[in-house]
Amino acid sequence: MISIPSSVAVPLRSDSDGAVRIGQTRVLLELVIRAFNRGETPEGIVQAFPTLKLDEVYAVLAYYLQNRPEVDAYMRQIDVESLEIRQKVEGLQSDMSDLRARLLKHIENY
Repeated sequence: MISIPSSVAVPLRSDSDGAVRIGQTRVLLELVIRAFNRGETPEGIVQAFPTLKLDEVYAVLAYYLQNRPEVDAYMRQIDVESLEIRQKVEGLQSDMSDLRARLLKHIENY
């Protein structure tokens, strides 16, 4: 007979910057959740991130499905912070529209 656990540990940790990572890897929670929401299987996620363990991915996905509103709110906050950083970096750079146009033209001619 098997023993039935009363709970399963969720392999999530917050690093020094506040990012939520899976297990002892550097893989971010939002990367796994976004892959899952795009229809990727747990096995496919492990293929894409070989440092992950399959049991960790299943545990994280089970946690996500049980706590979807909280995790979705966390991911929205990550998106807001990412946009703010991007806008700040772009604001510090010169106008690159000419470079973009030249690159696109080069790609079209390639």
